[in-house]
Amino acid sequence: MAWKVPDHLRIQLAAPWPQTTDGENGVFALKNAEGYVRIIAAKGDGWEHVSVSHANKTPSWATMCQVKALFWDDDTAVMQVHPPASDYVNFHPHCLHMWRPEVGEIPLPPSWMVGPK
Repeated sequence: MAWKVPDHLRIQLAAPWPQTTDGENGVFALKNAEGYVRIIAAKGDGWEHVSVSHANKTPSWATMCQVKALFWDDDTAVMQVHPPASDYVNFHPHCLHMWRPEVGEIPLPPSWMVGPK
């Protein structure tokens, strides 16, 4: 199973924020070497989605890898998307997103195009 939820990191929000009961979605907090990381996870409408943010800085590659490992298996590909400028949404200046379609696989380029292994 690719999608997993780190319930030990789940936080409960005060009203009026809705609480999810299905276990697939929620808000999570992680403390790592960069400080506190806020994570919002949602699964539905054909997508698995995680948003990752710090209060005052953009998450590093290391943080994104750490969060990816919390929600998906090592052998699962997820993606960060750079949409057309007309579709940009910037709700939080220090938030990055990871996505995975619930059906099918993300096509990947050959690894040699990135560099030698």
